[in-house]
Amino acid sequence: MQENTKPDIRLLSPEEIKDFFVSHGDKPFKSKQVWEWLWKKSVRNFDEMHNMSVATRKFLDEHFMIHQMHSSITHISKDRTIKTAFQLSDKKIVEGVLIPSEKRMTACISSQVGCSMGCKFCATAKLGFSRNLTFFEIYDQVAILSKMAMERYSNPLTNIVFMGMGEPLLNYDHLIKGINRITSPDGLNMSPSRITVSTVGLTKMIKKLADDEVKFNLAISLHTANNKKRNEIIPVNQQNSLEDLADALKYYYQKTKNRVTFEYLLLSKFNDSVADARELAEFCKIVPCKINLIEYNHVEGTGFRKSPEINVNGFAGILETKNLIVNIRKSRGEDIAAACGQLANKIQQS
Repeated sequence: MQENTKPDIRLLSPEEIKDFFVSHGDKPFKSKQVWEWLWKKSVRNFDEMHNMSVATRKFLDEHFMIHQMHSSITHISKDRTIKTAFQLSDKKIVEGVLIPSEKRMTACISSQVGCSMGCKFCATAKLGFSRNLTFFEIYDQVAILSKMAMERYSNPLTNIVFMGMGEPLLNYDHLIKGINRITSPDGLNMSPSRITVSTVGLTKMIKKLADDEVKFNLAISLHTANNKKRNEIIPVNQQNSLEDLADALKYYYQKTKNRVTFEYLLLSKFNDSVADARELAEFCKIVPCKINLIEYNHVEGTGFRKSPEINVNGFAGILETKNLIVNIRKSRGEDIAAACGQLANKIQQS
C-alpha cells in the first residue's frame, strides 16, 4: 500500500486501535501501548515504540502513517523568546512561540494556516486563509514547544495560549479535540485552567463554548470598545457588534462562572486616549474580567505604531481607578519577528 493512502493512526480511538489488533489475530493490550506512545510520549515514528516487537512496529508501519510536523526555522530573541516556523506534512507553515518569564513558560500556538478575519493590525491577515489545523497538528505544536522548553531552559511548559495564527473558534471541533488530548491524563495531562483560547469575538461560538461548559479560559481580542473603531480594524465586528458580544459574554459567564480576559492592543493615536480608556472601562462592567494591555509589535505596512509608554501607563491608571484588574504586557521577541504571522510572511516571500 502506498504511504499517501495510509490513514494517520492518530485518527483512531483506543477502541479502534484495539479492534485493529484483534481483527488481525494480535493481542488487544498492544493498543494501550500504542496509545501511550502516541499521546503521552508524542513519538512520531513507529520505530520509536521501543517496548513493542520489531514485527509489530513493521506491521503498524504497513497499515498506518504518522503525519510529521517539523520545526523548520527557529529564532531566539535577546529576551529569550523563541519563534518557530512549523512545516506541516503538506509543506504549509504555521507559527509557534515559546515565551519564558520569571514564573511561567508559555506556548503560543496556532489553530489555522493563515486567517480569514482580516484584522488590520495583524501580520497573519496578509497571508489569507489556507486551511484549518487538525487536532493532532494542534497537539504537536504543544508537544514540540514543551520539549523545547525543557531542552533550552530546563523548565516545563506551564501555560498554553491560542493566540497564534488563525481564529480558533472557526476550527471548533479540532480545537476542542486537540485541547482534550493536551489535557487528558492519557495525553499531556495539562490543566485546562492553564489554557487560554483567544477569539476576536464570534458571538455564536462563544455561546457554544458556554453550552459545552468548557474548562479552559476565554480571552477576547477587543482592542477598542467603540463599534466604529472596531469596524475599522476588525471587519467581523460588523456582524458581531459590541452589543452582541456583550450579550454572548453575559451568557458565557452565567453558564461557566469563568472570568473573561480582554486583550487590548494599544495603538498610538487610534485607541489609546482617555476617552478610549473610559469606553473600555464601561464595557468591562458586563462581566467579571481582567484586562491585558498589550504593547504593539510593529507590523510593516499596517500604518499602526505602538503607544508611547506615557500613554500606556496613563491608560492603565484610568482603568485602575475603576477598580479593574489590569496587566501591561510588554512586547516580546521584537527582534525576531515574533508578532503573529511575521515569520510566515517572511518565509512566503523568500
